[in-house]
Amino acid sequence: MQIEEKKVGFDINYYIKKVKFSDKSFELFGLFCIFLVMTFLFAVCLDLLLDGLVRIKDKNFYLSFPSRFPQEAGILSAWVGTIYVMAGATFWAIVLGVPTGIYLEEYGGKGKIARIIEANISNLAAVPSIVYGLLALGIFVYRFGFGESILTAGLTLGILMLPVIVVSTRESIRRIPISIREAAYALGATRWETIFHHVLPYSIGGILTGLIIGISRAIGETAPLITIGALTFIAFLPTPIWESFFEMLKSPFTVLPIQMYNWVSRPQEEFHTNAAAAGFVLLVLAFLMNAIAFYIRFRVRRKYQW
Repeated sequence: MQIEEKKVGFDINYYIKKVKFSDKSFELFGLFCIFLVMTFLFAVCLDLLLDGLVRIKDKNFYLSFPSRFPQEAGILSAWVGTIYVMAGATFWAIVLGVPTGIYLEEYGGKGKIARIIEANISNLAAVPSIVYGLLALGIFVYRFGFGESILTAGLTLGILMLPVIVVSTRESIRRIPISIREAAYALGATRWETIFHHVLPYSIGGILTGLIIGISRAIGETAPLITIGALTFIAFLPTPIWESFFEMLKSPFTVLPIQMYNWVSRPQEEFHTNAAAAGFVLLVLAFLMNAIAFYIRFRVRRKYQW
């Protein structure tokens, strides 16, 4: 009888050691994965920096237009166009995406139609970007007559960012405790007042996280912009926004990824150096935009901590 008890006995010390070993192993594996990701990112940045260092240090590279002479070529029109297009894309993504997420979560209900819509929005995040370019070409360029303009590019990349913004908005709102809504209703607030004054401020951090992810994806896109007719060589700037806002929206444009594509396709080694320098500048712009969004999210979270 004692022998059977020993066979079926439970060794608690052995179990605790096994669990601790599993936890430590997973922790080390996670750190190793983070190390690989950071090493890859650092290697890409360092490679672009070293390859394009000659042009990166040249201030004329940032203040000159593209040229058929690699030593004189610059990225002035490309980085200005990138800022204009990304500003428009961010605006349209927020204006269209956040209200959509609020409606689906707070007003759309939990029925079959709402689940179908949610599944389709989630699947749109995996659609190739060229499909968005073809959609924009047929609707914005031909149907609405916006042409190959900054407005069309902003709308195209804004729609590209929409699935991420909508999903992040819904998830952020869903995490807000029901007690906050009940307290607002108990004091006589309407549903919209509850959402605008209580739910939305507390969920803004998660919404900005989705916006950061969307910007990081959209800033490097080339295929949809080429599809709608973005110029690969442009020797002038868009109309300044302080002169005429609507003329600026109708201006032709180019962006850094397209400028890089143009230079990489040329056989001269000097153009490849220019492309590496432009790639490093594109990374810096992406980091700056993300840093601004991170800062806003940090300030908002500190203001609405609960």
